[in-house]
Amino acid sequence: MKKGISPKYFLRRLNASLIKATLATFLWLFLIQPNDLMAQSRVDQLTDDQVQQFFDRAQRSGLTESQIEQMAISQGYSQIDIVKMRERLAKLQSSGGAKRGSGGGANNKNFDGIDTTGAGVRKQLGKLSIKDESPVKEDTKKSVVFGASLFKNPAQIFEPNLQIATPKGYQLGPGDELNVVIYGNSQETFKLKVSPEGTVQINNLAPVFVSGLSIEDARERITARLRREYSGLGVSGSYAQITLGNIRSIKVTVTGEATRPGTYTVSSFASVFNALYLAGGPSENGSYRQITVVRDNRVVRTVDLYDFLLRADEKDNIRLRDQDVIRIADYGDRVEFVGQVKRPAIYEIKPTETLKTLLGFAGGFTDKAYRFGITLRRNTEKELRLANVTQAEFADFVPQAGDRYTVGSIISRYENRVQITGAVFRPGEYAIEAGTKTVKELIARAEGLREDAFRARGIIFRQRDDLENEQVAFDVAQLMGGQADDIPLKRLDSVSIKSVKELRERYTVGISGAVNEPSDSLEYASNMSVADLIMMAGGFSDAAAPSKIEISRRIRSGSTVDENQKAQIIELGISADLRLSPQDASYVLQPFDIVYVRTTPRYEVQRQVTALGEVKYPGSYTIETKAERISNLIARAGKPTEEAYLHGARFLRKGQSVGIDIASIITNPTQPANLLLESGDTLLVPKKSETVKLVGGLLNPNSVAFEPTYKFQDYVARAGGYTDNARRSKAFITYANGLTDRTRKFLFFNVSPKVEPGSTIFVPFKISDGSGLTTGERISIFSTLTTLLIVTASLLRR
Repeated sequence: MKKGISPKYFLRRLNASLIKATLATFLWLFLIQPNDLMAQSRVDQLTDDQVQQFFDRAQRSGLTESQIEQMAISQGYSQIDIVKMRERLAKLQSSGGAKRGSGGGANNKNFDGIDTTGAGVRKQLGKLSIKDESPVKEDTKKSVVFGASLFKNPAQIFEPNLQIATPKGYQLGPGDELNVVIYGNSQETFKLKVSPEGTVQINNLAPVFVSGLSIEDARERITARLRREYSGLGVSGSYAQITLGNIRSIKVTVTGEATRPGTYTVSSFASVFNALYLAGGPSENGSYRQITVVRDNRVVRTVDLYDFLLRADEKDNIRLRDQDVIRIADYGDRVEFVGQVKRPAIYEIKPTETLKTLLGFAGGFTDKAYRFGITLRRNTEKELRLANVTQAEFADFVPQAGDRYTVGSIISRYENRVQITGAVFRPGEYAIEAGTKTVKELIARAEGLREDAFRARGIIFRQRDDLENEQVAFDVAQLMGGQADDIPLKRLDSVSIKSVKELRERYTVGISGAVNEPSDSLEYASNMSVADLIMMAGGFSDAAAPSKIEISRRIRSGSTVDENQKAQIIELGISADLRLSPQDASYVLQPFDIVYVRTTPRYEVQRQVTALGEVKYPGSYTIETKAERISNLIARAGKPTEEAYLHGARFLRKGQSVGIDIASIITNPTQPANLLLESGDTLLVPKKSETVKLVGGLLNPNSVAFEPTYKFQDYVARAGGYTDNARRSKAFITYANGLTDRTRKFLFFNVSPKVEPGSTIFVPFKISDGSGLTTGERISIFSTLTTLLIVTASLLRR
């Protein structure tokens, strides 16, 4: 052991070393031994719980990450294994799995200062990650395909309307139902359903074939057949009305790049858009501009959804027939618009469409768009190519598949703005134009100079062509009077014309003393008198002496006072109704004057003292004279009651106890302890206490009953006696009245103070010299040694 090292210091160092060695041994058993968890399988084969277990043990080991890596490499693990382990740990950290091993402590760093939290692991992992060598940084925000929102709105209802008149040209088919009403001289009602053979049956008449006929043709054919039953129908007072009742269902098939391709049963009133909505519209690879309707193996219509989306044109929304096929083709050429357009999205274009057409698809520019040109990023066979398309080229520029057009924002600066601030009637921003091209014209546009304008100098704050700032000063008076040349304005110039008040210290006056609202920063005004200032301060207070007023005035440049004089004092008087004498009225206040209103001699606010407890008349009392003392307060309070304990009486001043023997003051009022009374003093006279309190270095600190025959040591015995570290010779007593007495030495003996009712006995403790170990330290060392022995035994068994 080195000289000068205390036994306690050596044991503490030994204790820390043992703890660190034990944790390192645990890590060695986990990471290096042949039957280690990692040695059983590669990192990819470890479960999350095994990785978490490794993290928890490594975190508690106290070793740095580099030390753990070196130990792993020395045992045959590759750098790839270490990187994989880092990735697994980072993944667990991001999902919150490794929080279990944090221990809940505030300090998440190991002994070498390495951050072992999830953020620290990810930071270390980032050092080993492969850098992205791509020369182009793509925007990670995924654009939407124009038109996709039409089919992805769950609240959208896109079903055919059945509550309409029979469409003109509607072709009947099996399943349709006709309502036949005969009215007039003959009345009859029939419901005729088209049979699978395409006919309808009217009573005993021959069937009428109507399948494939329009509703108009079917009406004529049925009417002709009814004339056989009802002679004179339509001629001599009988008439027939034939309308479509219930309609049939048809089957259509949606194929190609649909979100939900398949065969759908729809109403015979259904159109192309109804079927597209049922199928979820085009998929991510589907075209919005090449949708064909195939009927009897023949294309009858090609649908371009952009006509509907952009212009609400439903010319392609034809009515479907049974067994129609709707095919959604793969998307053609797509381009993307981002930035300052009204509808940034991915658009599908046709070969004949230009950038101007595409800009119309996107809704045109926003208000803040840079319209002079658009930035184009185009794919080539090997890489990307950047180009700029000017506004003049929009109408002829042909987009290509994969183009990405970015519309920037206009620059946040003005091309013709100037400003004027300060002492003009209309400060603000103005445009450089006819009538506002020079400084003089700008001042005139701002309604001219204010009366308080400082006319000796104005400043133009200007930005040079190299963006450096400069100032141009000018004489305002000469410029406005024509004696100096006018100054042309430049873009972003800012003209500043100060007022006279802005170029001087703010003029104030102050007033203090016996006024109702004293202040040291009232606004100064010309011709202000003392009476005016007193009125602004709320008038005289009750204590004011109007005949005794002083004005303190600064010594300013031009004063004729003596050079040693620091301030000028002016005394004057004023009546209670704020009237000045003719002589005093000539004293007009100057800036920075301070007025003092003195208090009337002998004027004083009542000062209160309090007597509480065991006195005949407890309460508050006003100090009548400057010579009143504690004994006078006791006399005015009616003297103590029979239950009063005068030796325990306390005298408080400003909330603090003053050690005074009130009983001796009553006996001898002439002693110095009979203090003069001050405002706020409090006298507390308690009842006689019957206990003694014992605290400090005693085996059983408590309160015991007072015994007149007991001495100091008797009370200590009642508390179980002294502790081992009690300082007996420094014991002291605090009496009920706040006075304190201590133990004294006489020859080789300790003389203890006298114990009175209500006393508190204090026995202080000895100060530890640091040579011994606490109980907690002894337990810690024993626990560490036991753990070390267990680990060593485990190693020997292996």
